[in-house]
Amino acid sequence: MATIPVIQAANGYLNPPSDEETLSMFTPEDAITREIEEFIQNHAVSVEMRSKPEYSESRPHLKIPESQRNHNLTGGTLMGPGKVAVPPFVWSERGGKSLVSISYLGADLCGHPGIVHGGLLATLLDEGLARCCFAALPNKVGMTANLNINYRSPAPAGAFVVLRAKTTKVDGRKAWVEGHIETLVGEGETPVVLVEASALFIEPRQAAVSGYFILLLWHPVSTYSLIEDGKSLSSSINGLRKLTLPMKRKTHSQELY
Repeated sequence: MATIPVIQAANGYLNPPSDEETLSMFTPEDAITREIEEFIQNHAVSVEMRSKPEYSESRPHLKIPESQRNHNLTGGTLMGPGKVAVPPFVWSERGGKSLVSISYLGADLCGHPGIVHGGLLATLLDEGLARCCFAALPNKVGMTANLNINYRSPAPAGAFVVLRAKTTKVDGRKAWVEGHIETLVGEGETPVVLVEASALFIEPRQAAVSGYFILLLWHPVSTYSLIEDGKSLSSSINGLRKLTLPMKRKTHSQELY
């Protein structure tokens, strides 16, 4: 019985909801969150991105199994009222070419009073640039090898921001990405660039192995907790393998980062 939550989490990682399904998985719980949600939903940038057939819309953080979100920095710890108030909206271009994301950054994410912490902006760029290029890598997963940040203007808290990223080069298991975070403005207005970044992501050599081994990389604590008295790691993984093999043998790591 102790392994049931782990198996459920494993199944959630290996069989996440589709991009389209994530768009209906979030329900605002209060008036302020509802207002933020509706503002992003109806903004001109969102409308424009939905008109481009080469882009798919999703809310990737909702693909993380609900039982595991409290253990995920951007999908749980930083999410909620006063923080990243609603799960970000993301538009990804086919083939990992580019990405656009809209978020709301609340007043509890500050370094200096009223100014969003620079470390949070770096985290958003690390994640956003990574998500941008994953579809361009052979097995759709990569690790950050290098991240360069240049801060251009203070980022006010309690505001909407847009992250824009573009994959500039792909060479085998390596992908180079550039991007920035800017203010979300109305039609005809010029956004302010808050921070810029460039990064290199490298796909691990072991990324080609089956999905249940990728799970070891993504969530080792849960996987190792499969081990009970008298059971070895290999037998525990074999038990997980039997449960997951009937499912699609596709690694969805690119949809979780």
